[in-house]
Amino acid sequence: MPELMNHDQFRSALERAIQGKSANKSPFSIAWATGKLSRAHLARWAENHYHYVGPFADYLAYIYGRTPDHMTEAKDFLLANMYEEEIGGDRHTDLLIRFAEACGTTRERVTDPDNMSATTRGLQSWCYAVAMREEPVVAVAGLVVGLESQVPSIYRKQTPTLREKYRFSDEEVEFFDLHIVSDEIHGERGYQIVLQHATTPELQQRCLKICEVGAQMRLLYTTALYNDYVAQDIPLADLMAPDSKAAEPALATA
Repeated sequence: MPELMNHDQFRSALERAIQGKSANKSPFSIAWATGKLSRAHLARWAENHYHYVGPFADYLAYIYGRTPDHMTEAKDFLLANMYEEEIGGDRHTDLLIRFAEACGTTRERVTDPDNMSATTRGLQSWCYAVAMREEPVVAVAGLVVGLESQVPSIYRKQTPTLREKYRFSDEEVEFFDLHIVSDEIHGERGYQIVLQHATTPELQQRCLKICEVGAQMRLLYTTALYNDYVAQDIPLADLMAPDSKAAEPALATA
């Protein structure tokens, strides 16, 4: 059994567990950041993403309900995170739907679970399973550190393209601006909860493993978006060619 790591060692190990598995590395993310997707492709992303992030407050609620009272700051964080998602201003899913509608799809298509891919359904199910079955500190490691902490680095690469290439308005991309800020805060709070409450070698190792799996799940989900919706329009060879004409559909409508 590995020895108990101090906070600095454990923090570095958590970061390494995610390193190299960022969703930024997926073909879909590369196509997005380089402006090679069409608005129809972005609409398919929104229709899937809704079913991953839409229940995020539900995931957190399951963790909150099983978190012991002595983990006061963890419970406060989970409750505040749920509040921000649902009633602390504009509901985050409404902002996502606003973006989806600007891409040419409809609220009805976005909220219809029949429009998500099998891989998205798998990611959603994994999130529910982690929230409902894992120890609270392990669940926070998986959902907040492994998944949520990645968001700012992903959206920082994608959001400028939405404005500069696709010409979306500030209002239409508010979902992304909001999460660049909020998820940086949430991710750091998640790290602190895990560092404080994973107090045995066994818990630390479980947190490391679930962070790794969470990062892999998000990368798999994002790669599947390319395979399911984009590959037939933009072959991988064209995507990786910087001067490819595959960039031309970027302003097309759904």
